[in-house]
Amino acid sequence: MATVHHRYATVRGRQIFYREAGPHDAPAVVLLHGFPTSSFMFRNLIPILGERYHVIAPDHLGFGLSDAPSADEFDYTFDALTDLTKGLLDHLGIRRYAMYVQDYGAPIGWRLAMNDPDAVTAVVTQNGNGYDEGFVEGFWKTVRDYQREQTPQTEAAIRSALTLDVTRWQYLTGVADESVVSPDTWHHDYQLLSRPGNDEIQLKLFRDYATNPPLYPDLHAYLREHRPPLFAVWGRNDPIFGPAGAEAFAQDVPDAEIHLLEGGHFLLESALDEAAALITDFLVRNLKA
Repeated sequence: MATVHHRYATVRGRQIFYREAGPHDAPAVVLLHGFPTSSFMFRNLIPILGERYHVIAPDHLGFGLSDAPSADEFDYTFDALTDLTKGLLDHLGIRRYAMYVQDYGAPIGWRLAMNDPDAVTAVVTQNGNGYDEGFVEGFWKTVRDYQREQTPQTEAAIRSALTLDVTRWQYLTGVADESVVSPDTWHHDYQLLSRPGNDEIQLKLFRDYATNPPLYPDLHAYLREHRPPLFAVWGRNDPIFGPAGAEAFAQDVPDAEIHLLEGGHFLLESALDEAAALITDFLVRNLKA
């Protein structure tokens, strides 16, 4: 497998951590992680993709090993995280790339694609929504209540998403054999979530997530006009983004390839081999050196 390098770059005055693998002259693949994790979620996929591709997997600001300025110092929005991601890609000289998006990585990836359609060579979305379909009400009602009104009650409810129990729940729910998911995953994420001040960063992003669904019509227009090769691979038992979120992509990309696998929100933890084989096959067919 390819060697994975662990690096930092200064972007807009902030230190951004990223994992990198593969030959620099190969087609680029950018991996964009979700909440509450980091590029750590791709640790097992990167060396596989790095055999053929130049792989870049950054930690968003406030996540993983990237800088985490307080919510008073930095305005945490999905627009701002997108700008930092674009800045990192510019710094690395990456002009064209396939993207793999999951959870929070999806709205960042959609903004990148809509801002520069010619840069995106293919899209892999793994439990990363781009439609109103697929939002699982039980989880999202708590988020939307907090977005509408910040009261002690709505804040207390949303803060449960920052606990060890709910972090564990995200990893294990929908997984047939929970023993295949390492406890390192949720303990790693929880340790970083628990840094002083990180709670306010996450609360800000929960509020700002309300800016994402209004962009969906523009995203759908982008997909219809530019028709990037699109691959949706989903844990069918995800308690946050249900399978309807994957199937919805066929509305605007009729030849989208959609696979629902047994698993949950963090599919790579329980179905790495199956998912990686499907993703690699898709990229081989759609990316040219």
